[in-house]
Amino acid sequence: MTRQSKPLNTNRGKTKAVVLLSGGLDSYTSVAMAMEQGFTCYGLTVAYGQRHSQEIRAAQKIAQTLVMAEHKIIELDLRALGGSALTYDLEVPKSASAADIPNGIPVTYVPARNTILLSLSLAWAEVLEAFDIFIGVNAVDYSGYPDCRGEFIRAFKELANLATRAAVESQEEFKIHAPLLNLTKGEIIKRGVQLGLDYSLTHSCYDPDDQGRACGKCDSCQLRRKGFAEAHMEDPIEYAPQ
Repeated sequence: MTRQSKPLNTNRGKTKAVVLLSGGLDSYTSVAMAMEQGFTCYGLTVAYGQRHSQEIRAAQKIAQTLVMAEHKIIELDLRALGGSALTYDLEVPKSASAADIPNGIPVTYVPARNTILLSLSLAWAEVLEAFDIFIGVNAVDYSGYPDCRGEFIRAFKELANLATRAAVESQEEFKIHAPLLNLTKGEIIKRGVQLGLDYSLTHSCYDPDDQGRACGKCDSCQLRRKGFAEAHMEDPIEYAPQ
């Protein structure tokens, strides 16, 4: 099922881009960078059966704040597949600090999530006759997910240009933009502040409390806090009492 929000004002750009908007810090920054480059942005948010709806609400707030051509929310419930603490009844791991996050791929990895999200983005881009897709993946300060690496982005670009009528029949080539790929979380935050972003709109926590406050201990919270510390800035969101 698809829920489509009221279209927002089109931005100044002339070239269309589909931008993945999760409601988190990274996707917010990635979208803003696309807009800075002059793209007319079409935001795509996927409700894939996350443990909570805070990040979907955050994405809606961000979309209302940014000047986009359109914001679309697609429901695709991955809880039917399981295999992740974010979509299934598994405990979200907690750490004392970012330095204590274990090596390896954690149980919060959602099987093939970014492959699925990029595939949906690609399908919408083909309909829109857009050849640019933005995703806020990061391979420096991240949780070790295999679908956040540069190799994955390059492979998906190759797939996109082999598997679509738009690419096969036209003279254009799909481009997958991952502008945050090689930045630290602190560098991402500094870049966002330069763009005037309000990070109080974002939600990063995997396991918020019943008031929607970030737990402060999951991998995502730890990496977020580390980033704000490195940027010498105060995180504007509210955390549950520790």
